[in-house]
Amino acid sequence: MAKVATLVTNMFEDVEYTSPAQALNDAGHEVFIIEKEAGKEVTGKQGEANLKVDYSIDEVKPEDFDALFIPGGFSPDILRADDRFVEFAKAFMDAMKPVFAICHGPQLLITAKTLNGRDATGYKSIKVDLENAGATFHDEEVFVCGKQLVTSRTPDDLPAFNREIVKLLEK
Repeated sequence: MAKVATLVTNMFEDVEYTSPAQALNDAGHEVFIIEKEAGKEVTGKQGEANLKVDYSIDEVKPEDFDALFIPGGFSPDILRADDRFVEFAKAFMDAMKPVFAICHGPQLLITAKTLNGRDATGYKSIKVDLENAGATFHDEEVFVCGKQLVTSRTPDDLPAFNREIVKLLEK
C-alpha cells in the first residue's frame, strides 16, 4: 500500500488531519508526519489532536513516499515560509504523484508555484490566491485534477475528500 507523507505543524485543523488519516489507514496505507523536528509533538488548533512527528523534513526525500497529504488550518501558511517544505511539495506535483490538500492546504502548493493551469478548490478565503496562482477555482466539495491532485474546501467536505483520496490510491 501507499506511504503517505503528511506535512503538518502546530495549528493544523484537527479533523482535517484525523479524518483523512483514519480513512487512509483503514484502506491499508501508512501515514507519516513530517515537520521540522522528529519526535516532537504538534497540536491542532482545536486542541483535539496531538501528533508525534515521525520525521524531520531534513531526514526525508519525496522519493521515499507515494503520495503527499496537506491538512488545512494555519499549518500550511506556517510551513510555506520554509523553503524545505515548499520544495518537498513541489517535487510531488512535478513528479505527478498524488497530492491531497484540504481547506488552506493548497497554500503550500501556491507558494511552490505548481497550480498554474490546474483545477482546484480550497477554503473560500484562498480563492483569489488560487486564481492568482493560475488555478481554475471550483466551488465544489471535492475536485480531482488530472488523476493526481485532490482538493476540498472545509471539514464539511471530508466525506467526499476521504472517498476520493482513497479511490485515487487504489489505482
